[in-house]
Amino acid sequence: QAFSPIVKNTIQFVKNKLKDLDGSHDWYHIERVFNLASELANSEENVKDKEVVRLAALLHDIDDWKYSGSETAGVEAAQRWLESQQYPQDKIDVIKKIITGVSFKNELATKGADIFPELAVVQDADRLDAIGAIGIARAFTYGGKKSRALWVPGEEAEAELTKEKYMDQNRQASTVSHFYEKLLKLKDMMKTESGKRIAQKRHQFMELYLQQFKEEWAGQC
Repeated sequence: QAFSPIVKNTIQFVKNKLKDLDGSHDWYHIERVFNLASELANSEENVKDKEVVRLAALLHDIDDWKYSGSETAGVEAAQRWLESQQYPQDKIDVIKKIITGVSFKNELATKGADIFPELAVVQDADRLDAIGAIGIARAFTYGGKKSRALWVPGEEAEAELTKEKYMDQNRQASTVSHFYEKLLKLKDMMKTESGKRIAQKRHQFMELYLQQFKEEWAGQC
């Protein structure tokens, strides 16, 4: 597929920026979100600016707070990059809104306010990559990076996770608890019809996986 020069340049920029990250947030994650967001944008009639969707999908995780320690580093890096490419500021502002709005932690705080079509498709694409078989692989990859336990039997997952608790880097919740606190909730947080359809199958796979995981843990199979 032929992309505009700004999209091609941004692909190279992001590949370079993320080259040292672990497999949960590396270039391949971005590529999958980019492809999914493009597909969702094609299937949702109200998405007007597909280039903005592509650029936001590419830039949504650069200098992510989980790695940079800063909530604003990502949008600031996106602003600098797009400015350097002489991209129109009004479109940069939309991309920055998408990058901010995509995140789960910000939806915990805003309860999903101010959703618009271009944000909806990028957000759904990012969340679809957090569930299903790939979502499971990513969760355990990130958990390993943070030296988290696979599971702690009897551990109580947070029923209603706040933004502050989600961002607390000192929380020692296991990776399996992350499924109950976030991943299993994403199916019902999809905004697009296409995203909702795809999420159903991926959600079911996670439920099957967790059942098998716990049976194996208990030596039952």
